[in-house]
Amino acid sequence: MFEGLFQPMHLLVILAIVLIIFGPGKLPELGSGLGKGIKEFKKSMRDEQHNAAIEQNKEEKKA
Repeated sequence: MFEGLFQPMHLLVILAIVLIIFGPGKLPELGSGLGKGIKEFKKSMRDEQHNAAIEQNKEEKKA
C-alpha cells in the first residue's frame, strides 16, 4: 500500500532531520515561508493563464 519514496517511516526520518538541523523554533517560520511561496506560485500560474486567455481572445478578434 505504501510503496515508493514517501513511506510513513521515511517521512518521520525526514522530519527528525529537519528538527535537528533547524530546531523547533524555526519550524513555524519555515512553514510560513513555504506557504507564502506556494501561494505566490499559484497566483503567478493563474495570472499567466489569464494573460494567455486575453492574448487568445485578441488573436481570435483579429481573424
